[in-house]
Amino acid sequence: MNYPVWYIPEVGGGLLIAVIAIVHVFISHFAVGGGLYLVFAERKGLREKNRAILDFTRTHAKFFLLMTMVAGGVTGVAIWFVISLVHPAATSLLIHIFVFGWATEWVFFIVEIVAILVYFYTFGRMDDRTHQVVGWIYFIAAWLSLLLINGIINFMLDPGAWLENGSFWSGFFNPLFWPSLFFRTAVACMLAGVYAFLTSTFLKDAATKQTMTRFSAEWVLASYLAAIPCGIWYYATVPPPARNLIAGASPTIQRALQAGFWALIVLAVLTLVLAILRPAFHSRPAALFVFISAFVFMGAFEWTREASRRPYVINGVMYSNAILKTDMAGLKQNGFLRSARWTQQKDLHEESLLEAGRELFVNQCYACHTIGGMNNDILARTKTMSYPAMLAYLGTVHDKRYFMPPFAGNEAEARALAVYIVKGLQGKAISEGGAPAGSKGQVLFEANCSACHDENRIRVLTTGWERARVRKGLDRLSALNPAMPDYQGVAAEKEALADFIVSLNGPQPAAAATGHDHGEDVFEQNCSMCHTLRGGDNPLLPKVAGWDRQRIRKTLDMLDKLRGGVMPPLNATPADKDALAGFLAASLQGGVK
Repeated sequence: MNYPVWYIPEVGGGLLIAVIAIVHVFISHFAVGGGLYLVFAERKGLREKNRAILDFTRTHAKFFLLMTMVAGGVTGVAIWFVISLVHPAATSLLIHIFVFGWATEWVFFIVEIVAILVYFYTFGRMDDRTHQVVGWIYFIAAWLSLLLINGIINFMLDPGAWLENGSFWSGFFNPLFWPSLFFRTAVACMLAGVYAFLTSTFLKDAATKQTMTRFSAEWVLASYLAAIPCGIWYYATVPPPARNLIAGASPTIQRALQAGFWALIVLAVLTLVLAILRPAFHSRPAALFVFISAFVFMGAFEWTREASRRPYVINGVMYSNAILKTDMAGLKQNGFLRSARWTQQKDLHEESLLEAGRELFVNQCYACHTIGGMNNDILARTKTMSYPAMLAYLGTVHDKRYFMPPFAGNEAEARALAVYIVKGLQGKAISEGGAPAGSKGQVLFEANCSACHDENRIRVLTTGWERARVRKGLDRLSALNPAMPDYQGVAAEKEALADFIVSLNGPQPAAAATGHDHGEDVFEQNCSMCHTLRGGDNPLLPKVAGWDRQRIRKTLDMLDKLRGGVMPPLNATPADKDALAGFLAASLQGGVK
């Protein structure tokens, strides 16, 4: 609100931050762990009196110096430059809260620069003990830099007690501080071995190459194993809303996690097989594969950490679009455009709706959405939505998609934004004043489902579903897919929506006029979400083959005790359970087709 927006709609500032930050983090963690690797590699050469290992260490130190001080320094400056343009409000807030933390980090950074320069340029010229001390000074300064940055970036995910007392120390030593510090230290040491895989491929002497390959691989695997419990500890301390996003409520996080998981598998297998079991196979392509897999893992981790803060950039304090949480109520009442300093449309008129909507999009949506770009393209996500659906969606966007900030504005501004997206971006006609076209169920579908699913997608997903199964699914959408929020409509709305979804696959066969089995209704309402009777992915009848009605009825009272407790208990009356047991027993005997 208090700063102009750096607007590049086809790219998005968030993507620029992500690209630069991931590269910088991949280098900066190497700057920490690599310092310790140099000290121990040099010690190994001195202890074994092996000139070749010492020569390799010196060569690796030159690579280390150029990578961390040049590439790391450039990307570090680039991060500050980009975040100051993309998110000046959050940058300013973090500087003001942690000004002395940042100042201290710069002191340690200067120590790092001096120490690594002395370490490299005095290699072989300084006595061994003093030279090792210089290496330790570098590592300690680098690790303390990590410690300081760690406290600040984890504050963004969980400010902890700072929200109540505003204390520097409460914000710095937040609940994530220690698990994150241990995890990042282990990852930094792991990356030290990964980078050394690259430089060791240039060794000419086969024996030295094999020795340093094993040495580097031991670093990778030991750090890898140490990172696992630290990562579990880290995840366990993440705030519940963020943990829910990581666990499946955010589709983008799920894609990042899948990439990171497979990258870790590749990293472990290549390190173990090529470097430990058969070090002679170590080559530049192998080292490159290890390097790329480590980079993908680091990128997935950082993307997940950043995305799990949503809808905030500083959790509980400032939303992703730079609006303070404390300002939200006032903006909804008084309007956004009049409060923001860098908007031109202060008063809304029919002729200015499109331009006002554009300014609202730039200030409230652009932080996460591009226009025709590769990152959360607003055109792709709203192509099936009508104007009434969009207007209704803006009013409940945070309730339906927790990771999206609530719309900060009054009703007239919500109308302007809906007009801009539907008419200005999608080119659709706007119909005001009348009821939306279509059945009640179709209108509900557009307002609640079309932001993520089009009708054809839902038709394919529900092919073969009976109406009772569709209706039951509307009561437990998050159980079907953690990324879907539960539908909050009343029972009558769910009935209408179920009718519409069923109609997408054509008319349903009419129920038999006589002889309808109530047990079949109980099955459809309680079991059909996971089971079919026969065929499909999880048929029920083969699991109870040979059972009599009494055994089935008894089992229905203890479903949560079966198969390790993975099934929920059947929340039905005894009469419903009796009917279901009879239905299943009759089905086993061929009485129900």
